[in-house]
Formats: sequence, structure tokens, C-alpha cells
Amino acid sequence: MKLYRFYSFSFLILLITACSAKRVVLDPITVKGNAPGSNIYRGSYPKITDILHTKLDLKFDFDSSFVIGKAWITAKPYFYPINQVVLDSRGFRIHQVSLVNKDDLLPLKYSYDGKSLKIDLNKTYSSEQKFTLYIDYTAMPSKGQGIAAAGDRGFHFINPTGKENDKPRQFWTQGETESNSAWFPTINGPQEKMTQEINLTVPKQMVTLSNGDLDFSTDNGDGTRTDSWRQEQPHSTYLTMVAGGNFSVIKDKWQDKEVNYYVDPPFAKYAKLVFGKTPEMMTFFSKKLGVEYPWEKYSQIVVHDFTDGAMENTSATVFFEGMNMTDAQYQDENYESIISHELFHHWFGDLVTAESWANLPLNESFATYGEYLWNEYKYGRDYADLYGWKDQQTYLNSDHKDRTLIRFDYADKEQMFDEVSYQKGGRILHMLRKVVGDEAFFKALNIFLKRYSFKTAEVHDLRLIFEEVTGQDLNWFFNQWFLSPGHPVLAIENSYDTNTKQVTVNISQQQDLNKYPLYRLPFAVDVYVEGKIERKAILLERQNQSFVFDVESQPSLVNVDAEKSLLGEKIEKKSVPQYVFQYSNAPLFLDRLEALQALSQKLPQEKQAREVLIKALADKSWHIRLAAVNAVDQLKDEEKAQVYEIVKNMAISDARSYVRAAAITALSKTFASQDNQETFQKAFSDKAPSVQKALAGAVK
Repeated sequence: MKLYRFYSFSFLILLITACSAKRVVLDPITVKGNAPGSNIYRGSYPKITDILHTKLDLKFDFDSSFVIGKAWITAKPYFYPINQVVLDSRGFRIHQVSLVNKDDLLPLKYSYDGKSLKIDLNKTYSSEQKFTLYIDYTAMPSKGQGIAAAGDRGFHFINPTGKENDKPRQFWTQGETESNSAWFPTINGPQEKMTQEINLTVPKQMVTLSNGDLDFSTDNGDGTRTDSWRQEQPHSTYLTMVAGGNFSVIKDKWQDKEVNYYVDPPFAKYAKLVFGKTPEMMTFFSKKLGVEYPWEKYSQIVVHDFTDGAMENTSATVFFEGMNMTDAQYQDENYESIISHELFHHWFGDLVTAESWANLPLNESFATYGEYLWNEYKYGRDYADLYGWKDQQTYLNSDHKDRTLIRFDYADKEQMFDEVSYQKGGRILHMLRKVVGDEAFFKALNIFLKRYSFKTAEVHDLRLIFEEVTGQDLNWFFNQWFLSPGHPVLAIENSYDTNTKQVTVNISQQQDLNKYPLYRLPFAVDVYVEGKIERKAILLERQNQSFVFDVESQPSLVNVDAEKSLLGEKIEKKSVPQYVFQYSNAPLFLDRLEALQALSQKLPQEKQAREVLIKALADKSWHIRLAAVNAVDQLKDEEKAQVYEIVKNMAISDARSYVRAAAITALSKTFASQDNQETFQKAFSDKAPSVQKALAGAVK
């Protein structure tokens, strides 16, 4: 599941409060509850009955918003013999429960409390014996017992009677976490995997979608059609989906597999603009991971009133209606990160699934890092680092920093879907990549995916594979990042002694050590001397630690965390000339952003800081250009005159719509005394919504 994220494109100056105390002793075995006196432990669900295959025949009562279903569930005992099966089934009317005995149906005794269907089998079955249950039922996802809120319905009818003129008639499902049991009988949880067949009987004009391949369609001769979908590979029950409505289907292809985009008909001509990079993403991820896209096809469908941003149902991802976009809207937000996130889930989450909700980051952290990998490949490291930095700021500004990444003490499983599982987890994986190196990182992912294909895994499985590949004990990394809360807060200061010709870097860990770990942090320090760069590898593992390097002359810059991969907060003392040098000479986007953020606090009094701001108007990163144009009002009058033509040109010609919009706003406010009408008139041909909004505010 992808939580939809909005970012603010203004300066983010980190305000850091430092604190110190005694060292924490990590004990990854002990799990504390999340409330005073509590002792919550959310482990993996027990496996008692193993569903092997589910077949569903579904029809729909649109007037009542009911699902009229027949289910055939083939199962066996997981290990221990059983004579009873318990299926999750919320808000049903149960009409019949039987055992399929060759061509006959043998009625079975059952009890049903509105949430669970308990079925007494005809005998005790061993783990080698299969059986097939037949259940005739009606699901009432909007009215049934045990369905407390819209998010629990699982099955959603949109404008079912067709009376809403501004909304299409659709249905779609959302199973994660445990809502699919509101429309078919199953076993909840990520641990249960099955193959499936689903027959959907709908009005002939409706288009349908489900997991796997469309086997065939049958015209029923009564104004309805039955589409038969089949998935031959097992996946978790929460990933089962169906959808239907008046969609335009735009066909694409990856190798010999179908790739389809389902959108509202008015947006059909833009579908390939929005989703058209999907086949390239599939090729990239397949090669990068060494595991080809494993499912029968890949479809992406845009529905109305979706409860989240998107959902990675196996081979059939559902997106919120904002993905119905025009070419104008695409200029502002292309949502490519959502597309790459959901596709990456088809390896991490669908092919290999977290065995419990406590281990959800094995799905979501990886999918978030999949966004970074795609951006890095397609647009370069600067671009990827921008969005990685935004993920870090999202986490640092959240209220959930006291939560561990892998956590067993959640009050509600929905709490797992937060800035820790997504954004922090993605950044942790990036650090792990930097610690072990690219070759080891991707080899470990390849082994993990192959070893646990169509199975479930937990965080220790991941750690053991990384240790197998690297030959190193990585408990220290997994304990402090995966199994402990918080992040380091580092106070950094460097000095140069002309007598000894040595640079000393002093680093203090200032996080509250009563609550958070004393971190072990390997990272790089770049020392810039007389046009040369020397990289020093250091290991910070004490609360206060000094590192001394021999250097022939005064360095122009000592760049701590040179790879800018550290997840945490840094309080660093550097001079204005050092930040000026860093902006112009250090290689990374995050070097320039860090320098510009620090210098932005010095703009009124430091000419050098303002010179960097002017230089930043032409930075290769659109985010830095945006920050710079938003700050031109802090320049001196003669400097404003110097940049006026630059800002005018940015309003018309900048590659990024948000920068063009900011430049128009700057012209209307900072340069209001100038004649900007010609520029504004040219900008009216710009279709980007952000630009049109800026023009509306500028031209009154």
C-alpha cells in the first residue's frame, strides 16, 4: 500500500535540540509494550489451515451493493491434523456450506458469528490430505456486521445505481490489510498464499480486471458477460483484487507479457504519457534484481474514491483518481514515484511477502527504495538524492520517531503504515547499500528474492542473507536501524593545527541515550586541499570521538558524511567561505543544498552568501533553483537588478513548472515596479496548473 505524499518545496532549515545521557544497552529479544503497563507482542499468525486455491463465481446486486458469491476453497492442514476450518468472512449471509466429494456436495455443519465461519469437516485430515469446501454466500460490504468503517469494506461500489451524474459507475476492491474477507471467505494475514480463479459476471458494457490472465469471456445472452480470470502463481490473500467499470484500456507490452492501463475514457489519450515508462521500469528492475518480473501480466487501473494512493495487487495495481491526468497536469506532478513504488512491490511484497504485519517494512521500505533506484537510473543521482532527502525530511518531521522499523508492539496493524515503514526504511536500505557496497547489496537482494519466491520472510532472513554474502556479522546494523527507534544527532566541528599540520574532526552523538542507541556509524570524510580531494573512511562508535588526519596545508573544506547517506540530524560548524566552497566544489546535490540552506541564514549580512544564491538560480537541480528564486527578495537592490532578466527567463523557459510558477510570483512581488506584462502574456500559453495559479495571483 502506498500512502500518498505531498511535499513542500521551500527551504527546510533543521532546528536540532541536542541532549545526552547514559548509553542504551540494546536487547533485540525483549519487546516492550506501547502503553504503560502493557506487554504487547504482535507475532506472526499461526498457520493451521493452508489454502491452496480459491475459485470464486461473483455476481453483483448494484441496487443493494451486495456481492453474490460462490466459493470453492481447496485446502489442507498446514502441519497438524485438523477436523475443523475457520475462515474469516465478515458481514456475510451464509446460504450453504458443503464438502466437494467428486461430483457431489456433502453438507457440513458450521457456525457463523458475522466475522468467522467455523466449519466442521467430515473427518480428521492429515497434512498430506486435501479437501475442497463449497460456500454459497452473499457479502454485504457496506452493511454487514463487523465492518466498522469504509476502509474495512474491502469491496467498494462507486455510484452503483448510476444516479450521480458527476461520477462513473465502478466497483473495486482494497484488501490490505485484512479487508478482502469482507467479500470472499478466506484466511486473513500476509502469511496465507494461494492460487486463484475468479469469474466476474457484469453488465456487458463494463470492463473488468483481476489478478493473472483473462482466460476467456462468455456472453450470457441476458445483457451480462462473464469474465474468467486465473492466476497460476501463489500470492497472499490480501493481494486478491477485482475491479469493473467504464474504462478505456490502453494496451502496451513488456517482452511477451501484456501491460495495460485502465483509465477514464476522457484521459485515454494521456495514459501512455502517464504510465508509458512502465515497460522500461520492468526491464530495469528485472535486470537490477536479477529476477525477471514474475507475474502473468501487469495492469494499472485508475479508480474513483480510492481509499489510499495506490495498491500493489498482484499483476493489477490500483491507483487513486488523481492519476487520471492531462498533459498539463502532468507537468506539475507525474507521480512516477508512485508508479515505480507499486511496480517494485511486485518483487518485494508480492513475490516475497513480509510474514507478519510487524515485518511490513520488508514490503514498504523496499518499495520506497525502489523509487530511489528508478530515479537514480533514469534521471541521475542528483535527482534521486532530492527525493531521498525529501523522504528523510518527512521522517524527521514526523511524530513517529520513537517507533522502531520492525515493531511487534503496535496497537493496531494500520499503524505500521507510517513514515517509519516507508521513508525511514527506504533511507535505511540506502545506508545498508553504502555499508556493504553495490555488488554485495544487489547480490543479497537477488538471493533473498530467489530463496523466498512465492513465500514469506522476516527481517532476520534478510540479515542472514546479507551476512552470507558479505561474510560479516551485521547484527550491529540491523539492531540499531531495524530493531531500535530514533536516529543519531551529531554535533560536528573541525579544526586545523598549522604546527602539526593536522585536521581534527570532533563528533559528538547527542541523541538521548536513555531512549536511543549509541550508534556505530561508518562513513566517509572528504578533505579538500589545494585542489585535491582525499577521502578518509571513519567509524564513529563512541559518544564523543575525534579523528585526526595529516594534511599539508589548511583545507578549503572538510566534508563529513561525504556520501550524504547518513540518516540523522547534523549540527555542523563551518564558516561562510567553507560553505561557499562546498556549494561550488562538492559533487552532490545534497552538498549544494546543505550549503545553500546554511548560507540562506546569512543572506542579509554576507555578500558571499548572496553571490551563491545568485549562482543557484542556474543550478542543475530544479529544487535548488526553486529555493533560490523564492529567496531573491533578500538580495540588495543592485543585486536584484542583476538577476531581473534571469528571473524573467526562468518564468518562461525553466524546465520545471514549479520553478516557472515561483519566478512569476517573484516578478509580481519582488519586481512589481518593473514592466512584467510581456512576460506574463507569454506565460499564459503555459498549461501547467501551478503556472496558471501563479499568473492568477500576479495579474489582477
